[in-house]
Amino acid sequence: MEFKKCPRCGNFFTSDIDVCQSCKTNENLDIQKLKNYFEENESTEGYTVQEISVQTGINSRNLNRFLLNDEFSDYMKQGSSK
Repeated sequence: MEFKKCPRCGNFFTSDIDVCQSCKTNENLDIQKLKNYFEENESTEGYTVQEISVQTGINSRNLNRFLLNDEFSDYMKQGSSK
């Protein structure tokens, strides 16, 4: 395990997960919110990160992190193909 800095709160921690234990619940809730948002909105083409942030309540910094994740690559492709 390596020593990491939590991207949500800035605290240092050691773990195999991407965020510290204190932020894990909020991280999972935000990821689920984003999944729900993409499932409810067939096309997100032309939406900015700021607009998605306002609509979901997810901090734009965290939203940018999530959108770079492979987990959301299919959603981004769907939105850009319509």
